[in-house]
Amino acid sequence: MGALDTEGCAGIHLNMAIVDPPKDAPQLTEAEQTDLATMGRFQREEAGYALEQGTKPQTVGVGLNDSPAGLLAWIIEKFRTWSDCDGDPEKVFTRDQLLTNVMTYWMTGTITSSTRLYWELMHAQERAPEYVSVPTGVACYPKEVFRFPRSWVERRFNVTHWSDLPHGGHFAAMEQPALFVDDVRTFFRSLR
Repeated sequence: MGALDTEGCAGIHLNMAIVDPPKDAPQLTEAEQTDLATMGRFQREEAGYALEQGTKPQTVGVGLNDSPAGLLAWIIEKFRTWSDCDGDPEKVFTRDQLLTNVMTYWMTGTITSSTRLYWELMHAQERAPEYVSVPTGVACYPKEVFRFPRSWVERRFNVTHWSDLPHGGHFAAMEQPALFVDDVRTFFRSLR
């Protein structure tokens, strides 16, 4: 991880602002407590993929590169679990969108390099900056897998725009493109 080039960066817009819990945690709202409980369940029941990709990316990558059915199952399961779709990805994505996503990895043979990002993050020697000072917009979607309390995010980022959006999950740009684009536009217009 390199340093953030704040000279050439007008602002950043995040769907999933990941932060560490503060040592002296402020009082949380009921909604924030619910979000943390949801993240805890996700960590216990759904985060095995991250540990596997973070420790053995080549193994999982070779297996997925060798099996189109395995690759399809690996990726579509994420769309099912991480989207605002009540367990049915075709409620919010077309079959063509899902197959195109999977085929991009299959035809280019790039699933292994995408899994290696997890290993690289787990083994990074250089940490991200303690505080990101550029203006930061945060879009919170109700089915995003990680929703940290705003007060925690503000300790790490210069939050100048915060949106709690009515629909969407981890793949918001693809799942709710109109909401996503509108929020990004609103944030960057506020920087002028």
